[in-house]
Amino acid sequence: MKLECLVKYSHSQLLPVNKVIIWLHGLGADYNDFVPLVKQLGLEHNTKFIFPNAPLRPITVNNGYVMRGWYDILALNQNIDATADVAGINASVAAIDELITQEIAAGTAAKNIIIAGFSQGGVISYIAGIKHQQQLGGIIALSTYIPAYDELLGSISSSIPIFAAHGSNDLVVPLKLGLLAYHKLVNSGFNITWHQYPMEHSLCLEEIQHLSAWLQ
Repeated sequence: MKLECLVKYSHSQLLPVNKVIIWLHGLGADYNDFVPLVKQLGLEHNTKFIFPNAPLRPITVNNGYVMRGWYDILALNQNIDATADVAGINASVAAIDELITQEIAAGTAAKNIIIAGFSQGGVISYIAGIKHQQQLGGIIALSTYIPAYDELLGSISSSIPIFAAHGSNDLVVPLKLGLLAYHKLVNSGFNITWHQYPMEHSLCLEEIQHLSAWLQ
């Protein structure tokens, strides 16, 4: 799967790059969705942002309507393991893994690469970031969850830093699903910090400020 990507720089593409952040959008969005964050994060050092587009695919719960998605959503219920599109998730993880590998081959150290994602993109960020053969600089998982945890991650553990955030009023990905992923990662020994905000399925200013501080 070859991904179409949009590339932005926090300062200038002519300056040396301090970090690379690969940022994955949510279901039905595209690579333009989080471009405004490049300036809003106010990073001190020059950072290369890579925004990949998810492939177009029919989404079962939307009556097969074709939209950008990292994997199919088979049903809207709380049994996220039984309804997980594991094959679709693995295909997207492999595509992001290839993108990470390309950045390393181009000269960026793995420790300077961060994988970020919102909602569906957060699922891929969690799994791709944790399973990459080299330890990356960090994972940003926003308003998201981990389906089929045992099948996709098993007993893997890592010291990779993880910034996880969720809205307490999220009706799209309920808070309890985000907390379930967080607690499973904590119990597996991951270095994860949890941030909760009084918002819906979105981002808020306080969250962006906390994320900026974490990235610095």
